[in-house]
Amino acid sequence: MKASVLALALLCASPLWAPPAPADEPAHASRMDNLATLLDLTDAQKKVVEPILQDEHAKMHAKMKASFEEAKASGTKPDWQQMKALHQQIQQETLQRLTQTQVLSATQLKKFQILQQ
Repeated sequence: MKASVLALALLCASPLWAPPAPADEPAHASRMDNLATLLDLTDAQKKVVEPILQDEHAKMHAKMKASFEEAKASGTKPDWQQMKALHQQIQQETLQRLTQTQVLSATQLKKFQILQQ
């Protein structure tokens, strides 16, 4: 269980669309370029998709950190099922935002869903 929570935390800490730290600018650009290649994104689509994915990462990080700190304060361990459900909820919100913007084609959305898994 401990390994599963750690794996989820690591997964959230470095997803494909992680926002860049100032020294990490080239790595972030590379990750976004890889995603753009996988989804066949145009430059216009990248400009819309990138902030949505950065927002997802920020939400994921903030909520996971809060959950870990809450568990630590209460003297318990984070609940794997709650963490997984939270992760899935945030991913669904991101998918909804991408769908609502209508910036991605149906094929691109399908590819994105597969990459999320």
